[in-house]
Amino acid sequence: MISEEIEKLKKEVWENFEKIQDLSHLENFRVKYLGKKGKITFLLKSLKDLSLEEKRRLGKELNELRDQLERKLKIKEREILFKEEDKDLGLDLTLPGRSFSVGTLHPLSQVIGELCDIFSRLGFEIVTGPEIETEYYNFTALNIPDWHPARDMQATFYLKNGALLRTHTSPMQIRTMLERKPPLRIIAPGKVYRCDADVRHSPMFHQLEGLMVDKDVSFADLKGVLTYFAKETFGKKTRVRFRPSYFPFTEPSLEMDIECVICKGKGCRVCGEAGWLEILGAGMVHPEVFNAVNYDTETWQGFAFGLGIERITMIKYGIDDIRMFFENHLSFLQSFK
Repeated sequence: MISEEIEKLKKEVWENFEKIQDLSHLENFRVKYLGKKGKITFLLKSLKDLSLEEKRRLGKELNELRDQLERKLKIKEREILFKEEDKDLGLDLTLPGRSFSVGTLHPLSQVIGELCDIFSRLGFEIVTGPEIETEYYNFTALNIPDWHPARDMQATFYLKNGALLRTHTSPMQIRTMLERKPPLRIIAPGKVYRCDADVRHSPMFHQLEGLMVDKDVSFADLKGVLTYFAKETFGKKTRVRFRPSYFPFTEPSLEMDIECVICKGKGCRVCGEAGWLEILGAGMVHPEVFNAVNYDTETWQGFAFGLGIERITMIKYGIDDIRMFFENHLSFLQSFK
């Protein structure tokens, strides 16, 4: 009976399948059982004289055997190919794998992430903007007059079309205030460009700008935010001080110092024997800046601050040459894992 022949064929197929060792054996096996004159094909043709019910039952059984065998032959073929390839290459798959070192974020990226996290906890939103700016956003709207030395060719990279590479991230103050109504809290980290290069200055570096606008915002709020930032960045015991300064876009203005992280205020080469290190500039937003974005100065007050990421990183890790951030020496980068 054909059903008995099918059972006998199944047993024969799987016994011979286990004996396949190479591609030539595999091809002979395929022809013997799946070829046009193969055993499975022969049995399928033998079903024509059976009843309809038997054709369906036995035909289904043979088709399942054929499909299963085709899948297993494909898998077997890949296994044989891999073994032959490994043999040709002289590989020993029993040997342990080679170890590799895991990379890490660049120190500047790490510090940017830390600062964004600190200010985010205070409710500041992160915004970004273009590095190619117009004089209006970079200077005019920030109350920087035409005669200001910051506009000189010696300090700013101007492009042929009259645009420029932004010299600070402060243009994001103007762009954000023109797009949104107060209250708002933003920080704007990003690259900036100036014509300057030595061990402490780079033509391209990173800044983080901060702006808060609301009703009844005071100088005390500014000092509180900056003090929190300093202690979260450099340690809870970090001492800070504020000194009067001048910036065209803030009034009054200040500069913030922290106690030298090297000598702890005693005086050393790093801090110039002063015991303090300057880390940022800040102040209350100048009324002319609010006028440029049509904010009512009788209703809204605000403060802004800007800090150099490279300077913060150099102080935090005791680095004395800004060029190390951009030379990408592997030993230097690996020290920040």
